[in-house]
Amino acid sequence: MDVSSRVLSELASREAALDAQIEAAREQARREVEAAEAEAARILAQAQAQAQAMQAESDAQLEAETQRIRQEARARAEQEAQATQARAQSRVQQAAEYILRAVLP
Repeated sequence: MDVSSRVLSELASREAALDAQIEAAREQARREVEAAEAEAARILAQAQAQAQAMQAESDAQLEAETQRIRQEARARAEQEAQATQARAQSRVQQAAEYILRAVLP
């Protein structure tokens, strides 16, 4: 084998080794990209789940606050109705007494 054949053979060998390294690097990069995409998808899913949970909690708190406000308003309305009824009964009684005093000597 002459020198030029050896040089060409060595160059071909080096080229093959470089091609193998390049292919291995590409494969490694592909796996890293897939892993990064999977991690991003996991993080996104987790964030969406947290957002849904926070929305559900917020909705529940809002519903509870709405119920509390309604109950307080209902209780105040009942108290005011009872007070109005008591005042009306007192006025009816006063009017009846006034009428009895005016009619009876």
